[in-house]
Amino acid sequence: MATRFLEPMKPKRSVTRRTFLAATGAAASGLVGNSFHDANAAPAAAPRDDLPTARKENAPSGPVMKLAEIFGPTESRLWRLVKQCGADHVVGTFSRMGAAADSSNEKPWSYNSLARLKKAYEDGGFELAVIESRPPTDKIKLALPGRDEQIDDVCELIRNMGKLHIPVWCYEWMPVNNWTRTSSETRGRGGALVTSFDLAQLKGEPITQYEKVTEDDLWANLKYFLERVVPVAETARVKLAMHPDDPPLSPLRGLPRIMRSVENYQRLLDLVPSEVNGITLCQGNFTFMTPDLPAVIRKFGKQKKIFFVHFRDVRGTSENFVETFHDNGQTDMVACMRAYRDIGFDGVCRPDHVPTMDGDSNERPGYSTIGRLFALGYIRGLVQSVYSEKTI
Repeated sequence: MATRFLEPMKPKRSVTRRTFLAATGAAASGLVGNSFHDANAAPAAAPRDDLPTARKENAPSGPVMKLAEIFGPTESRLWRLVKQCGADHVVGTFSRMGAAADSSNEKPWSYNSLARLKKAYEDGGFELAVIESRPPTDKIKLALPGRDEQIDDVCELIRNMGKLHIPVWCYEWMPVNNWTRTSSETRGRGGALVTSFDLAQLKGEPITQYEKVTEDDLWANLKYFLERVVPVAETARVKLAMHPDDPPLSPLRGLPRIMRSVENYQRLLDLVPSEVNGITLCQGNFTFMTPDLPAVIRKFGKQKKIFFVHFRDVRGTSENFVETFHDNGQTDMVACMRAYRDIGFDGVCRPDHVPTMDGDSNERPGYSTIGRLFALGYIRGLVQSVYSEKTI
């Protein structure tokens, strides 16, 4: 099967985090197909709340990582499947459902819109733990006219998250080009479809109009942003969790990228020191930055700077790689989980960029239903096993 070229500048052909979040926020949260549905099956019995729950002999006694998934706020079968897999937390995405509820045309990050978002998730039995949508930020990253207005929008989002007790905002510093892949139809284990990236395929592609922007410019713009936003986040008690460049290389299509190395992440933390300035540790990117990912987890964990985890895996290098099933990549996932346990990480972890398995739709590559269920089961098993181990 021929592969598709995914170009982040052309939404009809691209697979980017922005387009995924927009789609999941506006549509039915990524549910695909009827591959599990049995029209003749009897309705499930009501849950029993009167049955005794026995504590397992070696159940974790300390802080435990919280399992979450990402989907939009329109209830769907995916919600029930995720709940059945044991995930009680949700990573939320903006929706226009708030604006549709009245005629005020509110911004998705307004207090009323976020309050409706939170209530929708809570009505489905989920705790809203992270917001992974963002107001527009390219003018901030590139120091274009209008950046202060965009910063005002970010500050409004953070203040409203604080009022609603939503503790973590996941953001990124990838100007123009967000997460980028060159194929969404690469064959993985058993013929599953996975996304992949080959930098060589981008040679000859047009670069952006901002080719004169330098890495120093991005650092200066980031400092300007953090100096405005960190005090607001401190007051609101909202943690700012920076997501890495995906893939972590520079330049990409003529634009530099700075969130691409362990050293640069330490520079981020030192740029505007604060208890709210921290990291989204997306393993699929960090594993390209270091030969010892568990050591990096411990490094930032000792500083209490890991606020949110994307648990996924890859094979290859930042210039040429494929995404994999969680148990089929190059990273020692058990060692990583032990590192999270050892630093006492009890924050939210979600699977990311799952393969599209047989019978499922590849409409939203990386976010198909069956692949998510496999990932949730794998991570839940690791958490229960590793966090229950007796340590000295």
